[in-house]
Amino acid sequence: MIWQGEDFPTLTEEQRISLERLKEIYLFWNERINVISRKDLDNFFIHHVLHSLAIAKVFSFQAHSTIMDLGCGGGFPGIPLAIYFPEVHFHLVDSIAKKIKVVDEVAKELSLQNVSAEQIRAEDIRNQKFNGVISRAVAPLKDLWKWSASLLLQKKEPYYGLICLKGGDLSREIHDVRKKVHQWEIHKKIFRDDWFENKYVLQVKG
Repeated sequence: MIWQGEDFPTLTEEQRISLERLKEIYLFWNERINVISRKDLDNFFIHHVLHSLAIAKVFSFQAHSTIMDLGCGGGFPGIPLAIYFPEVHFHLVDSIAKKIKVVDEVAKELSLQNVSAEQIRAEDIRNQKFNGVISRAVAPLKDLWKWSASLLLQKKEPYYGLICLKGGDLSREIHDVRKKVHQWEIHKKIFRDDWFENKYVLQVKG
């Protein structure tokens, strides 16, 4: 399988099994609640699992830190990262109830004790703070920063800021956010598959 090798040498056998089970679980739930396109299901591990884990190749989240997945959809990048970082708590939020239903069921099936999910808009979250916010291409970077900035524990370590998976020409988005943006190219620098061409990991820390 794609993570059995040099890319993920520290994974335990239990983690590998959980990652490999993801496709069968999502196939089951996608027949009932459509959250992933057929094209993406055909390339599930690269388009969803490996793409999510690009974040783990750049950042090593400390144990006991808290990460919010903003606009998590069916659970990406939060679910694969929760498998990879079992001692980190991931709170997955989305405004669409059926997507949170899938996240809850996947987490239950894999016994992921470090995952919680909530149907809510990010701007409506109150009285919760996180060490970092992750997201995958759900909105322009300036909007993601606006929604997440007030939810970050900016004066407490570890502080990860906003971490996004995005693709294409990002020059306008980076300019518009008016903050320093760190950028990592995924293609060849992190993973070799050509699907990752023009895809990036971004970080905004304010």
